[in-house]
Amino acid sequence: MEEGLREALFIFALQNSVKHSGLPKAGTVIGMVMGKYPEFRPRAKEASALIEEVLAEVATLSPKEREERLCALAPEVADDMSRPRVHVKELPHLERSDSGVVMRFAPNPSGPLHLGHARAAVLNDAYVKRYGGKYILRIEDTDPKRVDREAYRMVVEDIEWLGLSIHEVVYQSDRFDLYYRYGKELIERGGAYVCTCENEQFRELKQQKTACPCRPLSVEENLELWEKMLAGEFYEGEASVRVRTELDHPDPAMRDFPAFRILRQPLHPRIDAIVYPLMNFSVAVDDHLLGVTHVIRGKDHIANTRRQRYIFDYFGWSVPVYRHYGRMGIEGVVLSTSQMRQGIVSGEYEGWDDIRLGTLRALARRGIAPEAVRQAVVEIGIGETDISFSWDNLYAQNRMIVDPVANRYFFVPHPVGVPIRQAPHHVAHALLHPNEPARGTRVLPFTGTVLLPRGELEKDPPMIRLKDLFNVRVSREEEEYVLTYAGDQLSDARDAKAPIIQWLPADCALPCMLRKQEGDVEGVCEPGVVREAGAVVQFERVGFARIDDTAGDRVIAYFTHR
Repeated sequence: MEEGLREALFIFALQNSVKHSGLPKAGTVIGMVMGKYPEFRPRAKEASALIEEVLAEVATLSPKEREERLCALAPEVADDMSRPRVHVKELPHLERSDSGVVMRFAPNPSGPLHLGHARAAVLNDAYVKRYGGKYILRIEDTDPKRVDREAYRMVVEDIEWLGLSIHEVVYQSDRFDLYYRYGKELIERGGAYVCTCENEQFRELKQQKTACPCRPLSVEENLELWEKMLAGEFYEGEASVRVRTELDHPDPAMRDFPAFRILRQPLHPRIDAIVYPLMNFSVAVDDHLLGVTHVIRGKDHIANTRRQRYIFDYFGWSVPVYRHYGRMGIEGVVLSTSQMRQGIVSGEYEGWDDIRLGTLRALARRGIAPEAVRQAVVEIGIGETDISFSWDNLYAQNRMIVDPVANRYFFVPHPVGVPIRQAPHHVAHALLHPNEPARGTRVLPFTGTVLLPRGELEKDPPMIRLKDLFNVRVSREEEEYVLTYAGDQLSDARDAKAPIIQWLPADCALPCMLRKQEGDVEGVCEPGVVREAGAVVQFERVGFARIDDTAGDRVIAYFTHR
Protein backbone atom coordinates (compact mmCIF):
# COMPACT_ATOMS: atom_id res chain seq x y z
CA MET A 1 0.00 0.00 0.00
CA GLU A 2 2.81 2.39 0.83
CA GLU A 3 4.40 1.75 -2.56
CA GLY A 4 1.22 2.82 -4.36
CA LEU A 5 1.07 6.12 -2.46
CA ARG A 6 4.77 6.78 -2.92
CA GLU A 7 4.54 6.07 -6.65
CA ALA A 8 1.66 8.51 -7.03
CA LEU A 9 3.61 11.20 -5.14
CA PHE A 10 6.67 10.54 -7.31
CA ILE A 11 4.69 10.74 -10.57
CA PHE A 12 3.00 14.01 -9.66
CA ALA A 13 6.26 15.47 -8.41
CA LEU A 14 7.83 14.59 -11.77
CA GLN A 15 4.89 16.04 -13.67
CA ASN A 16 5.00 19.34 -11.77
CA SER A 17 8.77 19.56 -12.07
CA VAL A 18 8.77 18.99 -15.82
CA LYS A 19 5.87 21.39 -16.42
CA HIS A 20 7.33 24.24 -14.37
CA SER A 21 11.06 23.52 -14.77
CA GLY A 22 11.78 23.39 -11.08
CA LEU A 23 11.28 21.40 -7.89
CA PRO A 24 7.67 21.59 -6.65
CA LYS A 25 6.53 22.37 -3.13
CA ALA A 26 5.58 19.44 -0.93
CA GLY A 27 2.04 20.74 -0.32
CA THR A 28 1.41 21.17 -4.03
CA VAL A 29 2.26 17.57 -4.82
CA ILE A 30 0.26 16.17 -1.93
CA GLY A 31 -2.73 18.28 -2.95
CA MET A 32 -2.53 17.00 -6.53
CA VAL A 33 -2.39 13.38 -5.39
CA MET A 34 -5.23 13.72 -2.88
CA GLY A 35 -7.35 15.49 -5.45
CA LYS A 36 -6.73 12.87 -8.10
CA TYR A 37 -7.00 9.82 -5.82
CA PRO A 38 -9.54 10.37 -3.02
CA GLU A 39 -8.73 6.90 -1.66
CA PHE A 40 -5.40 8.29 -0.44
CA ARG A 41 -6.95 11.11 1.59
CA PRO A 42 -7.11 9.13 4.86
CA ARG A 43 -3.33 8.65 4.51
CA ALA A 44 -2.40 12.35 4.50
CA LYS A 45 0.04 11.93 7.41
CA GLU A 46 1.75 9.07 5.63
CA ALA A 47 2.03 11.22 2.48
CA SER A 48 3.63 14.02 4.50
CA ALA A 49 6.21 11.57 5.80
CA LEU A 50 7.03 10.31 2.30
CA ILE A 51 7.08 13.56 0.34
CA GLU A 52 10.52 14.82 1.38
CA GLU A 53 12.08 11.54 0.34
CA VAL A 54 10.24 11.71 -2.99
CA LEU A 55 11.30 15.29 -3.67
CA ALA A 56 14.87 14.45 -2.81
CA GLU A 57 14.84 11.68 -5.40
CA VAL A 58 13.38 14.00 -8.04
CA ALA A 59 16.08 16.55 -7.23
CA THR A 60 18.81 14.08 -8.13
CA LEU A 61 17.47 13.72 -11.69
CA SER A 62 18.34 15.96 -14.61
CA PRO A 63 15.47 17.63 -16.49
CA LYS A 64 15.81 15.08 -19.29
CA GLU A 65 15.80 12.18 -16.82
CA ARG A 66 12.66 13.55 -15.18
CA GLU A 67 10.87 13.56 -18.52
CA GLU A 68 12.06 10.03 -19.29
CA ARG A 69 10.94 8.69 -15.90
CA LEU A 70 7.55 10.38 -16.23
CA CYS A 71 7.00 8.91 -19.68
CA ALA A 72 7.97 5.46 -18.46
CA LEU A 73 5.88 5.51 -15.27
CA ALA A 74 2.79 7.37 -16.46
CA PRO A 75 2.53 7.84 -20.23
CA GLU A 76 -1.07 9.02 -19.84
CA VAL A 77 0.08 12.14 -17.97
CA ALA A 78 3.25 12.63 -19.99
CA ASP A 79 1.49 13.67 -23.18
CA ASP A 80 2.54 17.29 -22.67
CA MET A 81 6.17 16.25 -23.01
CA SER A 82 5.68 15.47 -26.71
CA ARG A 83 4.12 18.83 -27.42
CA PRO A 84 6.12 21.82 -28.61
CA ARG A 85 7.42 24.20 -25.99
CA VAL A 86 6.25 27.77 -26.33
CA HIS A 87 8.81 30.57 -26.31
CA VAL A 88 7.84 34.21 -26.40
CA LYS A 89 9.48 35.84 -29.39
CA GLU A 90 10.09 39.58 -29.60
CA LEU A 91 9.44 41.29 -32.91
CA PRO A 92 12.39 43.12 -34.50
CA HIS A 93 12.72 46.87 -34.13
CA LEU A 94 11.10 49.16 -36.71
CA GLU A 95 13.20 52.07 -37.89
CA ARG A 96 11.75 55.58 -37.61
CA SER A 97 9.46 54.55 -34.78
CA ASP A 98 10.78 56.73 -31.93
CA SER A 99 7.83 59.13 -32.15
CA GLY A 100 5.21 56.41 -32.46
CA VAL A 101 3.72 54.75 -35.52
CA VAL A 102 0.60 54.93 -37.65
CA MET A 103 -0.21 51.55 -39.17
CA ARG A 104 -3.08 50.06 -41.08
CA PHE A 105 -4.74 46.74 -41.74
CA ALA A 106 -6.45 46.85 -45.12
CA PRO A 107 -8.63 43.83 -45.97
CA ASN A 108 -10.89 43.55 -48.99
CA PRO A 109 -14.51 42.79 -48.00
CA SER A 110 -14.79 39.70 -50.18
CA GLY A 111 -15.43 37.36 -47.26
CA PRO A 112 -14.54 36.85 -43.61
CA LEU A 113 -10.96 37.00 -42.39
CA HIS A 114 -8.78 33.89 -42.39
CA LEU A 115 -5.43 32.93 -40.93
CA GLY A 116 -3.53 34.64 -43.71
CA HIS A 117 -5.22 37.94 -42.86
CA ALA A 118 -4.48 37.42 -39.17
CA ARG A 119 -0.75 37.66 -39.75
CA ALA A 120 -0.84 41.23 -41.09
CA ALA A 121 -3.60 42.27 -38.67
CA VAL A 122 -1.85 41.05 -35.55
CA LEU A 123 1.67 42.15 -36.48
CA ASN A 124 0.52 45.71 -37.12
CA ASP A 125 -1.41 45.70 -33.86
CA ALA A 126 1.62 44.43 -31.94
CA TYR A 127 3.81 47.24 -33.25
CA VAL A 128 1.23 49.93 -32.48
CA LYS A 129 1.02 48.63 -28.92
CA ARG A 130 4.81 48.48 -28.68
CA TYR A 131 5.59 51.99 -29.94
CA GLY A 132 2.32 53.80 -29.37
CA GLY A 133 0.40 55.60 -32.06
CA LYS A 134 -2.64 54.83 -34.20
CA TYR A 135 -4.05 51.71 -35.83
CA ILE A 136 -6.37 52.16 -38.81
CA LEU A 137 -8.73 49.54 -40.20
CA ARG A 138 -9.08 50.45 -43.86
CA ILE A 139 -11.72 48.53 -45.79
CA GLU A 140 -10.41 48.42 -49.36
CA ASP A 141 -13.62 48.11 -51.36
CA THR A 142 -12.73 49.84 -54.63
CA ASP A 143 -13.30 46.69 -56.70
CA PRO A 144 -17.05 45.90 -56.88
CA LYS A 145 -16.25 42.51 -58.38
CA ARG A 146 -14.72 41.46 -55.06
CA VAL A 147 -17.22 43.00 -52.65
CA ASP A 148 -19.59 40.86 -50.60
CA ARG A 149 -22.22 42.85 -48.70
CA GLU A 150 -22.08 40.49 -45.73
CA ALA A 151 -18.29 40.75 -45.55
CA TYR A 152 -18.46 44.33 -44.28
CA ARG A 153 -20.07 43.01 -41.12
CA MET A 154 -18.00 39.84 -40.92
CA VAL A 155 -14.65 41.62 -41.22
CA VAL A 156 -15.51 43.97 -38.34
CA GLU A 157 -16.73 41.05 -36.23
CA ASP A 158 -13.53 39.12 -36.92
CA ILE A 159 -11.43 42.15 -35.95
CA GLU A 160 -13.36 42.41 -32.68
CA TRP A 161 -12.85 38.68 -32.04
CA LEU A 162 -9.11 39.04 -32.57
CA GLY A 163 -9.09 41.83 -29.99
CA LEU A 164 -7.21 44.35 -32.11
CA SER A 165 -6.86 47.92 -30.86
CA ILE A 166 -8.40 49.75 -33.82
CA HIS A 167 -8.52 53.53 -33.46
CA GLU A 168 -10.19 54.48 -36.74
CA VAL A 169 -12.19 52.69 -39.45
CA VAL A 170 -11.99 53.99 -43.03
CA TYR A 171 -14.00 52.80 -46.03
CA GLN A 172 -12.38 53.53 -49.36
CA SER A 173 -15.79 53.64 -51.01
CA ASP A 174 -16.40 56.83 -48.99
CA ARG A 175 -13.31 58.50 -50.47
CA PHE A 176 -13.87 58.45 -54.24
CA ASP A 177 -13.98 62.26 -54.46
CA LEU A 178 -10.49 62.32 -52.95
CA TYR A 179 -9.21 59.78 -55.45
CA TYR A 180 -10.71 61.76 -58.35
CA ARG A 181 -9.10 64.95 -57.05
CA TYR A 182 -5.66 63.39 -56.79
CA GLY A 183 -6.14 61.55 -60.08
CA LYS A 184 -6.71 64.87 -61.80
CA GLU A 185 -3.71 66.39 -60.05
CA LEU A 186 -1.50 63.49 -61.09
CA ILE A 187 -2.49 64.14 -64.72
CA GLU A 188 -1.73 67.84 -64.26
CA ARG A 189 1.70 66.96 -62.90
CA GLY A 190 2.42 64.88 -65.99
CA GLY A 191 2.50 61.68 -63.94
CA ALA A 192 -0.48 60.05 -65.63
CA TYR A 193 -2.41 60.04 -68.90
CA VAL A 194 -5.71 58.74 -70.23
CA CYS A 195 -5.28 55.71 -72.49
CA THR A 196 -7.99 54.69 -74.97
CA CYS A 197 -6.05 51.84 -76.56
CA GLU A 198 -7.51 48.37 -76.62
CA ASN A 199 -6.04 46.19 -73.89
CA GLU A 200 -4.39 43.75 -76.29
CA GLN A 201 -2.89 46.59 -78.33
CA PHE A 202 -1.43 48.22 -75.21
CA ARG A 203 -0.08 44.89 -73.96
CA GLU A 204 1.82 44.30 -77.21
CA LEU A 205 3.30 47.80 -77.18
CA LYS A 206 4.32 47.42 -73.56
CA GLN A 207 6.15 44.18 -74.29
CA GLN A 208 7.95 45.98 -77.11
CA LYS A 209 8.88 48.87 -74.75
CA THR A 210 7.04 51.21 -77.09
CA ALA A 211 4.79 54.14 -76.13
CA CYS A 212 1.12 53.84 -76.97
CA PRO A 213 -0.47 56.56 -79.18
CA CYS A 214 -2.09 58.15 -76.12
CA ARG A 215 1.10 58.75 -74.17
CA PRO A 216 2.23 61.93 -76.03
CA LEU A 217 -1.12 63.73 -75.51
CA SER A 218 -0.93 67.10 -73.78
CA VAL A 219 -2.10 67.68 -70.21
CA GLU A 220 -5.09 69.62 -71.53
CA GLU A 221 -6.12 66.78 -73.85
CA ASN A 222 -5.75 64.28 -71.00
CA LEU A 223 -7.85 66.40 -68.66
CA GLU A 224 -10.59 66.59 -71.27
CA LEU A 225 -10.58 62.80 -71.61
CA TRP A 226 -10.56 62.48 -67.81
CA GLU A 227 -13.71 64.60 -67.52
CA LYS A 228 -15.37 62.45 -70.18
CA MET A 229 -14.53 59.35 -68.17
CA LEU A 230 -16.17 60.83 -65.07
CA ALA A 231 -19.18 61.92 -67.11
CA GLY A 232 -19.75 58.36 -68.27
CA GLU A 233 -18.99 59.01 -71.94
CA PHE A 234 -16.86 55.88 -72.26
CA TYR A 235 -17.98 52.27 -72.10
CA GLU A 236 -16.25 49.72 -69.92
CA GLY A 237 -12.77 48.96 -71.23
CA GLU A 238 -12.70 51.97 -73.58
CA ALA A 239 -10.53 54.21 -71.40
CA SER A 240 -8.23 54.02 -68.39
CA VAL A 241 -5.75 56.23 -66.57
CA ARG A 242 -2.15 55.04 -66.56
CA VAL A 243 0.76 56.13 -64.38
CA ARG A 244 3.70 57.27 -66.49
CA THR A 245 6.82 55.17 -65.74
CA GLU A 246 9.87 53.96 -67.67
CA LEU A 247 8.93 52.20 -70.88
CA ASP A 248 12.16 50.21 -70.71
CA HIS A 249 11.72 49.14 -67.09
CA PRO A 250 13.11 45.58 -66.69
CA ASP A 251 9.80 44.46 -65.16
CA PRO A 252 7.02 44.78 -67.74
CA ALA A 253 4.47 45.01 -64.91
CA MET A 254 6.00 48.36 -63.93
CA ARG A 255 5.56 49.93 -67.36
CA ASP A 256 2.74 52.50 -67.35
CA PHE A 257 0.54 50.56 -64.91
CA PRO A 258 -3.17 51.50 -64.56
CA ALA A 259 -4.52 53.84 -61.88
CA PHE A 260 -8.23 54.12 -62.84
CA ARG A 261 -10.61 52.01 -64.91
CA ILE A 262 -14.25 52.07 -65.97
CA LEU A 263 -16.64 49.47 -64.54
CA ARG A 264 -20.40 49.40 -65.07
CA GLN A 265 -21.15 45.95 -63.70
CA PRO A 266 -21.51 44.76 -61.02
CA LEU A 267 -22.99 47.69 -59.14
CA HIS A 268 -21.17 48.67 -55.96
CA PRO A 269 -23.29 48.20 -52.79
CA ARG A 270 -22.10 51.46 -51.19
CA ILE A 271 -21.48 53.94 -54.01
CA ASP A 272 -22.83 54.89 -57.44
CA ALA A 273 -19.66 55.06 -59.55
CA ILE A 274 -18.37 54.33 -63.03
CA VAL A 275 -14.70 55.27 -62.68
CA TYR A 276 -12.91 53.15 -60.08
CA PRO A 277 -9.42 53.68 -58.67
CA LEU A 278 -7.17 50.65 -58.76
CA MET A 279 -5.47 49.41 -55.63
CA ASN A 280 -2.04 50.93 -56.10
CA PHE A 281 -3.41 54.42 -56.61
CA SER A 282 -6.00 54.41 -53.80
CA VAL A 283 -3.56 52.79 -51.37
CA ALA A 284 -0.82 55.33 -52.07
CA VAL A 285 -3.22 58.27 -51.67
CA ASP A 286 -4.70 56.89 -48.45
CA ASP A 287 -1.36 55.96 -46.91
CA HIS A 288 -0.30 59.59 -47.37
CA LEU A 289 -3.56 61.28 -46.32
CA LEU A 290 -3.99 59.03 -43.27
CA GLY A 291 -0.40 59.58 -42.19
CA VAL A 292 0.63 55.92 -42.36
CA THR A 293 4.25 55.66 -41.24
CA HIS A 294 4.91 51.92 -41.53
CA VAL A 295 3.48 49.24 -43.80
CA ILE A 296 3.88 45.55 -42.96
CA ARG A 297 2.69 43.12 -45.60
CA GLY A 298 3.68 40.00 -47.52
CA LYS A 299 6.46 39.98 -50.05
CA ASP A 300 3.88 39.23 -52.74
CA HIS A 301 3.25 42.99 -52.47
CA ILE A 302 6.85 43.99 -53.30
CA ALA A 303 5.86 44.88 -56.87
CA ASN A 304 2.95 46.95 -55.53
CA THR A 305 5.34 48.78 -53.21
CA ARG A 306 7.44 49.74 -56.24
CA ARG A 307 4.38 50.95 -58.14
CA GLN A 308 3.17 53.00 -55.20
CA ARG A 309 6.56 54.69 -54.87
CA TYR A 310 6.01 56.25 -58.30
CA ILE A 311 2.89 57.96 -57.01
CA PHE A 312 4.61 59.13 -53.82
CA ASP A 313 7.45 60.53 -55.88
CA TYR A 314 5.19 62.38 -58.32
CA PHE A 315 3.44 64.14 -55.43
CA GLY A 316 6.62 64.64 -53.41
CA TRP A 317 5.23 62.73 -50.44
CA SER A 318 7.27 61.04 -47.71
CA VAL A 319 7.38 57.29 -48.30
CA PRO A 320 6.40 54.99 -45.40
CA VAL A 321 8.74 52.35 -44.02
CA TYR A 322 7.92 49.05 -45.75
CA ARG A 323 8.59 45.60 -44.30
CA HIS A 324 7.71 42.56 -46.42
CA TYR A 325 7.44 39.17 -44.73
CA GLY A 326 7.81 35.81 -46.45
CA ARG A 327 4.98 33.67 -47.71
CA MET A 328 3.21 31.50 -45.14
CA GLY A 329 1.93 28.16 -46.33
CA ILE A 330 -1.08 26.91 -44.40
CA GLU A 331 -1.97 23.26 -44.90
CA GLY A 332 -5.01 21.35 -43.76
CA VAL A 333 -7.69 24.01 -44.35
CA VAL A 334 -9.26 25.85 -47.28
CA LEU A 335 -8.20 29.53 -47.57
CA SER A 336 -9.40 30.60 -51.01
CA THR A 337 -12.43 32.87 -50.54
CA SER A 338 -13.88 31.94 -53.93
CA GLN A 339 -13.42 28.23 -53.24
CA MET A 340 -15.00 28.61 -49.81
CA ARG A 341 -17.97 30.47 -51.27
CA GLN A 342 -18.48 27.86 -53.99
CA GLY A 343 -18.36 25.11 -51.38
CA ILE A 344 -20.92 26.89 -49.20
CA VAL A 345 -23.28 27.45 -52.15
CA SER A 346 -22.98 23.81 -53.24
CA GLY A 347 -23.56 22.51 -49.72
CA GLU A 348 -20.09 21.03 -49.35
CA TYR A 349 -19.43 23.38 -46.42
CA GLU A 350 -21.99 24.34 -43.80
CA GLY A 351 -20.97 27.99 -43.72
CA TRP A 352 -18.02 30.33 -43.21
CA ASP A 353 -17.36 28.68 -39.84
CA ASP A 354 -17.12 25.13 -41.22
CA ILE A 355 -14.13 23.66 -39.35
CA ARG A 356 -12.49 22.51 -42.59
CA LEU A 357 -11.98 26.15 -43.53
CA GLY A 358 -9.17 28.45 -42.46
CA THR A 359 -11.41 31.34 -41.40
CA LEU A 360 -11.11 32.88 -37.97
CA ARG A 361 -14.76 31.93 -37.49
CA ALA A 362 -13.90 28.28 -38.03
CA LEU A 363 -11.09 28.52 -35.47
CA ALA A 364 -13.43 30.15 -32.96
CA ARG A 365 -16.02 27.41 -33.44
CA ARG A 366 -13.37 24.80 -32.72
CA GLY A 367 -12.45 26.53 -29.48
CA ILE A 368 -9.23 28.29 -30.52
CA ALA A 369 -8.82 31.43 -28.41
CA PRO A 370 -8.00 34.72 -30.16
CA GLU A 371 -5.08 35.16 -27.74
CA ALA A 372 -3.59 31.94 -29.11
CA VAL A 373 -3.85 33.20 -32.70
CA ARG A 374 -2.19 36.47 -31.75
CA GLN A 375 0.64 34.77 -29.89
CA ALA A 376 1.23 32.28 -32.71
CA VAL A 377 1.43 35.10 -35.25
CA VAL A 378 3.89 37.10 -33.16
CA GLU A 379 5.95 33.93 -32.82
CA ILE A 380 6.10 33.68 -36.62
CA GLY A 381 7.26 37.29 -36.87
CA ILE A 382 8.07 39.33 -39.99
CA GLY A 383 11.01 37.40 -41.42
CA GLU A 384 11.43 37.35 -45.20
CA THR A 385 11.91 33.59 -45.38
CA ASP A 386 8.95 31.56 -46.64
CA ILE A 387 7.55 29.32 -43.92
CA SER A 388 4.83 26.79 -43.23
CA PHE A 389 2.28 27.73 -40.61
CA SER A 390 2.75 25.59 -37.49
CA TRP A 391 -0.52 24.18 -36.24
CA ASP A 392 1.43 22.58 -33.41
CA ASN A 393 2.56 26.00 -32.25
CA LEU A 394 -0.98 27.39 -32.42
CA TYR A 395 -2.27 24.42 -30.45
CA ALA A 396 0.50 24.79 -27.88
CA GLN A 397 -0.42 28.44 -27.41
CA ASN A 398 -4.09 27.57 -27.13
CA ARG A 399 -3.43 24.70 -24.76
CA MET A 400 -1.78 27.06 -22.28
CA ILE A 401 -4.94 29.18 -22.35
CA VAL A 402 -7.63 26.51 -22.17
CA ASP A 403 -5.95 23.85 -20.03
CA PRO A 404 -6.24 25.78 -16.74
CA VAL A 405 -9.93 26.55 -17.27
CA ALA A 406 -11.31 23.53 -19.15
CA ASN A 407 -13.30 21.12 -17.00
CA ARG A 408 -12.68 17.41 -17.58
CA TYR A 409 -15.29 14.92 -18.73
CA PHE A 410 -15.48 11.48 -20.29
CA PHE A 411 -16.42 11.03 -23.93
CA VAL A 412 -16.66 7.43 -25.14
CA PRO A 413 -16.37 7.10 -28.93
CA HIS A 414 -18.21 4.23 -30.65
CA PRO A 415 -19.39 2.87 -27.29
CA VAL A 416 -19.88 -0.80 -26.47
CA GLY A 417 -22.02 -1.75 -23.48
CA VAL A 418 -20.45 -4.55 -21.40
CA PRO A 419 -21.44 -5.85 -17.95
CA ILE A 420 -18.64 -6.32 -15.43
CA ARG A 421 -18.76 -9.56 -13.50
CA GLN A 422 -18.17 -9.82 -9.75
CA ALA A 423 -17.85 -6.05 -9.36
CA PRO A 424 -19.20 -4.33 -6.27
CA HIS A 425 -21.48 -1.35 -6.69
CA HIS A 426 -19.36 1.74 -6.60
CA VAL A 427 -19.59 5.49 -7.16
CA ALA A 428 -16.64 7.17 -8.87
CA HIS A 429 -15.83 10.73 -7.89
CA ALA A 430 -13.78 12.23 -10.73
CA LEU A 431 -12.31 15.70 -10.41
CA LEU A 432 -13.61 18.43 -12.70
CA HIS A 433 -10.01 19.64 -12.90
CA PRO A 434 -7.00 17.63 -11.68
CA ASN A 435 -5.11 20.70 -10.47
CA GLU A 436 -8.06 22.40 -8.78
CA PRO A 437 -9.88 20.04 -6.41
CA ALA A 438 -11.94 22.96 -5.13
CA ARG A 439 -13.93 22.97 -8.37
CA GLY A 440 -15.58 19.76 -7.26
CA THR A 441 -16.14 16.34 -8.72
CA ARG A 442 -18.30 14.55 -11.25
CA VAL A 443 -20.29 11.67 -9.77
CA LEU A 444 -20.33 8.54 -11.93
CA PRO A 445 -22.28 5.63 -10.40
CA PHE A 446 -21.30 2.11 -11.43
CA THR A 447 -24.33 -0.18 -11.36
CA GLY A 448 -23.18 -3.20 -13.33
CA THR A 449 -22.79 -2.29 -17.03
CA VAL A 450 -20.42 0.26 -18.54
CA LEU A 451 -19.96 1.84 -21.93
CA LEU A 452 -16.39 1.50 -23.24
CA PRO A 453 -14.64 2.64 -26.45
CA ARG A 454 -14.91 -0.13 -29.01
CA GLY A 455 -11.41 0.61 -30.25
CA GLU A 456 -9.88 -0.12 -26.84
CA LEU A 457 -11.56 -3.50 -26.56
CA GLU A 458 -10.54 -4.43 -30.09
CA LYS A 459 -6.90 -4.18 -28.97
CA ASP A 460 -7.62 -7.24 -26.77
CA PRO A 461 -5.84 -6.00 -23.63
CA PRO A 462 -5.65 -8.60 -20.85
CA MET A 463 -6.43 -5.90 -18.29
CA ILE A 464 -7.76 -2.36 -18.34
CA ARG A 465 -8.28 0.20 -15.63
CA LEU A 466 -11.48 2.18 -15.74
CA LYS A 467 -10.31 5.69 -14.88
CA ASP A 468 -11.27 6.77 -11.34
CA LEU A 469 -12.99 3.41 -10.79
CA PHE A 470 -11.23 0.03 -10.67
CA ASN A 471 -9.32 -2.62 -12.64
CA VAL A 472 -10.96 -5.09 -15.03
CA ARG A 473 -9.70 -8.28 -16.64
CA VAL A 474 -10.72 -8.72 -20.28
CA SER A 475 -11.38 -11.98 -22.09
CA ARG A 476 -13.60 -13.34 -24.83
CA GLU A 477 -16.21 -16.05 -24.85
CA GLU A 478 -17.66 -16.92 -28.23
CA GLU A 479 -16.69 -13.55 -29.70
CA GLU A 480 -18.28 -11.70 -26.79
CA TYR A 481 -16.20 -9.55 -24.47
CA VAL A 482 -16.14 -10.69 -20.88
CA LEU A 483 -15.06 -8.19 -18.23
CA THR A 484 -14.31 -9.26 -14.69
CA TYR A 485 -13.59 -7.08 -11.68
CA ALA A 486 -9.88 -7.21 -10.76
CA GLY A 487 -9.51 -4.96 -7.72
CA ASP A 488 -9.13 -1.27 -6.96
CA GLN A 489 -5.38 -0.75 -6.77
CA LEU A 490 -3.92 1.53 -9.41
CA SER A 491 -0.48 0.05 -8.78
CA ASP A 492 -1.75 -3.36 -9.96
CA ALA A 493 -2.85 -1.85 -13.26
CA ARG A 494 0.49 -0.11 -13.69
CA ASP A 495 2.41 -3.27 -12.92
CA ALA A 496 0.39 -5.00 -15.62
CA LYS A 497 0.92 -2.04 -17.96
CA ALA A 498 -2.84 -1.91 -18.35
CA PRO A 499 -4.27 1.04 -20.31
CA ILE A 500 -6.30 3.51 -18.28
CA ILE A 501 -9.44 4.24 -20.28
CA GLN A 502 -12.54 6.37 -20.00
CA TRP A 503 -15.95 4.82 -19.40
CA LEU A 504 -19.53 5.80 -18.64
CA PRO A 505 -22.44 4.22 -16.81
CA ALA A 506 -24.76 2.63 -19.35
CA ASP A 507 -27.88 4.16 -17.85
CA CYS A 508 -26.90 7.86 -17.67
CA ALA A 509 -24.77 8.67 -20.72
CA LEU A 510 -25.84 11.26 -23.27
CA PRO A 511 -25.51 10.81 -27.03
CA CYS A 512 -22.71 13.05 -28.27
CA MET A 513 -21.26 13.75 -31.70
CA LEU A 514 -17.68 14.99 -31.78
CA ARG A 515 -17.12 16.88 -35.01
CA LYS A 516 -13.55 16.71 -36.33
CA GLN A 517 -11.98 18.04 -39.53
CA GLU A 518 -11.54 14.52 -40.85
CA GLY A 519 -15.10 13.46 -39.99
CA ASP A 520 -17.68 13.11 -37.25
CA VAL A 521 -17.27 10.68 -34.34
CA GLU A 522 -20.40 9.31 -32.68
CA GLY A 523 -20.27 8.53 -28.99
CA VAL A 524 -21.62 9.33 -25.55
CA CYS A 525 -20.59 11.83 -22.91
CA GLU A 526 -21.30 12.68 -19.29
CA PRO A 527 -24.56 14.46 -18.45
CA GLY A 528 -22.60 17.31 -16.87
CA VAL A 529 -21.45 18.42 -20.31
CA VAL A 530 -24.83 20.10 -20.89
CA ARG A 531 -23.73 22.86 -18.49
CA GLU A 532 -20.73 23.68 -20.70
CA ALA A 533 -22.45 25.05 -23.81
CA GLY A 534 -20.09 27.48 -25.55
CA ALA A 535 -17.12 26.50 -23.38
CA VAL A 536 -14.04 24.40 -24.10
CA VAL A 537 -13.73 21.20 -22.07
CA GLN A 538 -11.25 18.38 -22.12
CA PHE A 539 -12.57 14.97 -23.02
CA GLU A 540 -10.07 12.85 -21.12
CA ARG A 541 -7.84 10.73 -23.38
CA VAL A 542 -9.46 12.34 -26.44
CA GLY A 543 -8.57 16.02 -26.34
CA PHE A 544 -10.02 19.47 -25.93
CA ALA A 545 -13.39 20.22 -27.50
CA ARG A 546 -15.76 23.16 -27.65
CA ILE A 547 -19.32 22.29 -26.67
CA ASP A 548 -21.37 23.83 -29.45
CA ASP A 549 -24.95 22.70 -28.82
CA THR A 550 -26.66 20.95 -25.93
CA ALA A 551 -30.29 21.76 -26.77
CA GLY A 552 -31.05 18.95 -29.21
CA ASP A 553 -31.36 15.20 -28.81
CA ARG A 554 -27.59 14.91 -28.55
CA VAL A 555 -24.64 17.05 -27.56
CA ILE A 556 -22.66 18.54 -30.45
CA ALA A 557 -18.98 19.21 -29.74
CA TYR A 558 -16.17 20.43 -32.00
CA PHE A 559 -12.71 18.94 -31.58
CA THR A 560 -10.12 21.59 -30.76
CA HIS A 561 -6.85 19.67 -30.45
CA ARG A 562 -5.19 17.20 -28.12
